[in-house]
This record gives sequence, structure tokens and C-alpha cells, in this order.
Amino acid sequence: MALENTNRFKPVTGSNLSEKIVAQIETAILSGGIETGKRLSSERELQKQFEVGRGAIREALQTLKQKGILEIKKGVKGGAYTKKIEVGSASESLSILLKQNRVPLEQLVEFRDAIDRTEVTLASIRGTDEEKEKLVQLSLGLKALNNESKDPDLAKIKSIDREMNLLLAKMTKNIIFEWIKGTIQVSIGSHDSLLYDNPKYRKKTIENWINTAREIAAGEPLKALSLCSYHYVLMQDCIKEEALGNLDDVKEK
Repeated sequence: MALENTNRFKPVTGSNLSEKIVAQIETAILSGGIETGKRLSSERELQKQFEVGRGAIREALQTLKQKGILEIKKGVKGGAYTKKIEVGSASESLSILLKQNRVPLEQLVEFRDAIDRTEVTLASIRGTDEEKEKLVQLSLGLKALNNESKDPDLAKIKSIDREMNLLLAKMTKNIIFEWIKGTIQVSIGSHDSLLYDNPKYRKKTIENWINTAREIAAGEPLKALSLCSYHYVLMQDCIKEEALGNLDDVKEK
């Protein structure tokens, strides 16, 4: 269904016409003036509403498509349709942004430490008994997997670690923490993996997870916070050892 006359846009003039068109359409979509899944008026009709040429309209629609809030369809029922912004797409974009700008690892670790400390506090207060029990059981599952053999299933261990991190974010009862945690897992998850790849740090990390989960379950945020900080001490030590090991390899060559 095309956009109704009640949502007509205002003509634009001067320079940067496409940017002005983008601003009006984006505002209409994000404010709920145009519902998700609705089709905008045809390019010809939009030209009349904005009083501009076809080029400005097409440039504006492509910009909105790149932002992820419009979908351009072809065929009989083709046109520009409003699209719900997916969390996964936003997380991936932020992850790419962090990598392209080469954000130092120290800053990523510092940011995640701050986020995790808030999550631990809120999870201790807001998490349900069922969620707290699940967190404890998952942590014990890590230990059981690690003790199965000298060569445990690291892929499964890392998968449980991700599940626990996402559960911790969910326990805050704040959807923004879930979105951010998903992004952080993509951006810094490889460094968490180092802790599990190294047998010494894997054992310490798992024991720390168990103790953290138990303190959260007991409603002891201060004790849980102390353990949370220890996780990043382990991570930084592990990264330093990894870097020194790589340096030794280079020297030998």
C-alpha cells in the first residue's frame, strides 16, 4: 500500500536536496508516521511531493537503503518499502566500525569491563531465580566439559561462554545491554577465546565464572563485581603472554 496523502512531504529547495529528502522520510519512518512494511509512494509521486528531479529521489532512496530502514523491491509489487532495523545488522556495522578505526584493545577491554560491571550489578538485583540458577548450571557445565578429557571440546565451551554472556545481559531487564553485548561478542570475542585456548587460563576462567555466577545467584553484587574485574586481569595477562610468545617466534625465525 502506497503512502497516503495525509503523509505528504514538503518540497525541498536549495543545495543537498537528497539529504533534505532523506531527513524527511527518515523522520516519518522513525516517528511511526510510516509503519514498518509499508510502501512509499512511487518515485514519480515523490518527485511531485518534494518538487525535485528523479535523480535526487533515487539518491535519497539509496541512502535510506544503506541505512537499513528501506528495502527496494523489484517486480510488479516493487518499490521502496519501510524496513525494521535488525539488531544483528546494527551490531555488525558497529563491529566493522571498531575494526576499521583500529580501536585499541585496551579501550575495548576497558569499555567491556565497565559494561560487564553494570550487568553484574543489575543481574544480581533483577535476575529471576530461574535465570540465576541457569547461569550457575551453565558455569558448572563449563567445568564438566573441561574435565572430560585433556583435549576438551573448546568449540562447545566457547559456545556456552557466549550463552552465559548473553544471559547475563538479558538478566539486566534492559534490552540495550543485550544489543551492546551482542556487538561486543563480535568485536572482542576472539580475545575471550584466547582464555579458553590456553589450558592454564581456561581453568582459571571457568572457576571464576562459577564463583561469579554463584555470587550473582546469592544476590551479592559487590562480591560478583570483584570476580568480574578478575576476569579482565586474566584476559590482559593471557594477551600479554600470547604477544610475548609471538615475539619469541619471530626472533627465532
